Amino acid sequence: MTKPIFVTQPYLPPLEEFTPYLQQIWDNKILTNGGPYHQQLEKALCEYLGVEHIALFSNGTLALITALQALRVTGEVITTPYSFVATAHSLHWHGNKPVFVDVEPNTLNMDPAKIEAAITPQTTAIMPVHCYGNPCDVAAIQKIADNYNLRVIYDACHAFGVEDEGGSVLRHGDLSCISFHATKVFNTFEGGAIVCPDAKTKQRIDQLKNFGIVDEITVVAPGINGKMSEINAAFGMLQLKHMDIVMQRRAEVDAYYREGLKDVKGIRCLPQTASRTRNHSYFPILVGEDYPLSRDALHQKLKDSSINARRYFYPLISEFSMYRGLPSSAPSNIPVATLAAQEVLCLPIYPALSGQDQSRVVDLIAKF
Repeated sequence: MTKPIFVTQPYLPPLEEFTPYLQQIWDNKILTNGGPYHQQLEKALCEYLGVEHIALFSNGTLALITALQALRVTGEVITTPYSFVATAHSLHWHGNKPVFVDVEPNTLNMDPAKIEAAITPQTTAIMPVHCYGNPCDVAAIQKIADNYNLRVIYDACHAFGVEDEGGSVLRHGDLSCISFHATKVFNTFEGGAIVCPDAKTKQRIDQLKNFGIVDEITVVAPGINGKMSEINAAFGMLQLKHMDIVMQRRAEVDAYYREGLKDVKGIRCLPQTASRTRNHSYFPILVGEDYPLSRDALHQKLKDSSINARRYFYPLISEFSMYRGLPSSAPSNIPVATLAAQEVLCLPIYPALSGQDQSRVVDLIAKF
């Protein structure tokens, strides 16, 4: 039987490499609450990513919710329908109303040209997404935010290690949130983080992720339990040792797909952005009308061949029942996102993907 090929798989170092970390946790007898590995990982990530302050979280969704709380965001928040549901769910959990705007066809990121028309007196923030790790038009978004006195929180869950000409894309906006879920380029099994602009903001976020506790007898805010455990932090420390080879292999897989699919009629790869450093977190293709199969039919054909590609993102967030009734969810308001959700298929991309398996993916798409 053919071994299944999944769209993403975590990079797992040899088990024996993890054993000393577990032994150290056992010896320390500290499992959570900002233990030694937690502190080491925050410092190591700041150095690796080129940022000054990072607050670790147990997952990216809690990071998004806490970012909203830290900035005291109220009312409406302009965001994208073309994302994972956690983007809008974080707004819902914090009591904000998501307002969806359309995306650009070549990046599938929020279209800055659509933002101003969506601003109302109730708008207080913008939550863009660096989709598939491709940076948004951060300059245009920031200019709008400055003109209307809006906060900007980036859902940067796909953007680990991505840099533009000025450095890490995570430095943009008021706050940027990252995910370290098992499917991400860098993972801690489950985890996430907020990149903070200064020590004072990090201190407030650290309090909010720990129930709002300041000391043994003082609670200053209705915070949540979003702390990362020592085991997750330790795995992150181990993962960081392998990131160079992880990034290199993902780049090689990306390049192979682009070369192998460039002449397949009806298949379009998203253009590569002008980023100084990419992370190749996903490999989306768009299945056009001139391809012999529909996107869904190709998805099923690949699945029948044990290739589990993903229609990512489908359906749009705006199509789920809890958001469908919003005026901004109307397909006529978001035509580019609506079409993308019908055409995009993310192909398998991960460091352990063999050349033979990748060739099989390309050959099947060309054959169909």
